[in-house]
Amino acid sequence: MSRYGSAARRWAMFSWLVVGLALPIAAKKDKSADPPEVALGERLFLETRFAQFFRSFVAQGHSVNDPLAPGDPVMSTTATATGAPLAGPFAGQSMNCRQCHLVDEQLGMPGGGMRTYNDFARRSPIPDRVEDSKTITPRNSPPLVNASLARDVGKQFHFDAEFASLEDLVSATLTGRNYGWRPGEQRQAIQHIARVIREDDGAGSLAGDFGNLSYAKVLAGTGPLPQEFRLPNEFRVNVFRASDDQILAAVNRLIAAYTEHLEFSRGKDGNFNLSPFDVFLDQNRLPKSPGKGESALTYSRRLLAQINQLELRGTLLFVTRNPSTDNGQFQFHSQPFQFGAAELQGLKIFLREPQTLPASAGELATGGIGNCVACHSAPNFTDFLFHNTGTAQLEYDGIHGAGAFHAIPIPDLATRSANPNAYLPATEIHPLAVEPFRGVPGASLPGVTDLGVWNIFGNPDFPKPQPFLTQILCQQFAPTPANCTPAQLLPRTIAIFKTPGLRDLSHSAPYMHTGQFDTLEDIINFYRTTSDMLRANILRNGARELSGIALLPGDVSKLVAFLRSLNEDYE
Repeated sequence: MSRYGSAARRWAMFSWLVVGLALPIAAKKDKSADPPEVALGERLFLETRFAQFFRSFVAQGHSVNDPLAPGDPVMSTTATATGAPLAGPFAGQSMNCRQCHLVDEQLGMPGGGMRTYNDFARRSPIPDRVEDSKTITPRNSPPLVNASLARDVGKQFHFDAEFASLEDLVSATLTGRNYGWRPGEQRQAIQHIARVIREDDGAGSLAGDFGNLSYAKVLAGTGPLPQEFRLPNEFRVNVFRASDDQILAAVNRLIAAYTEHLEFSRGKDGNFNLSPFDVFLDQNRLPKSPGKGESALTYSRRLLAQINQLELRGTLLFVTRNPSTDNGQFQFHSQPFQFGAAELQGLKIFLREPQTLPASAGELATGGIGNCVACHSAPNFTDFLFHNTGTAQLEYDGIHGAGAFHAIPIPDLATRSANPNAYLPATEIHPLAVEPFRGVPGASLPGVTDLGVWNIFGNPDFPKPQPFLTQILCQQFAPTPANCTPAQLLPRTIAIFKTPGLRDLSHSAPYMHTGQFDTLEDIINFYRTTSDMLRANILRNGARELSGIALLPGDVSKLVAFLRSLNEDYE
């Protein structure tokens, strides 16, 4: 069994590790069940030879098919939030996508567990290039499950909407700093990736899990290929005739196809179905998704009204077992599979909104209003928009003192545009940029923080996301065209980040883009703090939705119970 085997093929290997849980091996599909483009996309997702570290190995006279010895040290372990690393599943190799987007590689290991295609670190470790001293990413590794859900206005990827498509995200990852490539080395990266694809002989252990086919053969899509690896025409490319850029584009399309395949379970009706919350809706014949033309927020309000009616009638049915398993419990969570009174109270708090913004003094005194639905409407539990919840400010002030974030001088659009190297992220166009506003704060780094979308909006080095990003920001912050100019909108983008989804949170800790919170209780208490800060006018550019939160200490455990009811056994 290769260490590179897919989640499906590693199922039996890991099943014995989960003490006390009966794992239905037969329930897992084999590789032939995936469309060919998804199967090859997974192989490329797992490929460890695209990194700059491996390119240095090849530059010493080795073949792209020679085993790497020694491997990149960053691959030796899996970093965790506790600081106690786990053995790395790709030790002895160089960087691949799965190193930061894990699934079951650490299942059953103390301190490990299942993941929803994310890692365990506060900020993900990356290859050490002594030239820039960077060893971690600026942000936490986001889960990839449900990352490609359809949304109203285009698709924006990463916390700051840096990418307008999955293909662009994949390309920038494979040729970027996470793979060890510094700004200015993109052409070298593309040439190396194309060389690996052209010269791969199909004899490696990774290829062994995918039919022992060379990349050239499977990408051609012709000849004596097994049907499960015969690519549709739109994914095929003759690597010996194609340019390096065309080969990279083919790789991008395939990894994107694989990533788009990663979603939480849905039933035949297209609705989510495996969490206790989903089962609760089903048992009570409650609507599971918006109706035609209905917004997610309107649906969430309708859902709350129907739940209140059923509760008044005394006909609500609670969930006490998992209908998808023989023992009625979770396979990958230690909690009971239930949706009871505590979860119901938490759901109602989650869905409740204040009468007006900000919440009134009476509402603040009474509590029980989460206003979570303002940004996390069901059933996706994200509005796909951008908000500043105070994460960057609390992290920075925790290092430099209260009020320090407010005191950071942040340039306007004209000043920023006149000197991009001083303010904006490093790119191929500006490889020497010092990127102070897309960095990791530290005691010896005054002024270094992460301003999120501010780094991307109006930045000519990122042309593709601008149309969708402008449309979204105008809708959020400047509904009249006269107020919707880049110069006027830029201050509204300070420290705003994309709203994450909330499904299966227990498999994606630590939380926030900074990875600074370890528990759901920490998160809710954080919102209690930042909502007070916004009402006190001390949260810089804070999201107005925060002012509607009215939570008392006793509300925290109920909200946590509901959020845990969104967990499921992702496979």
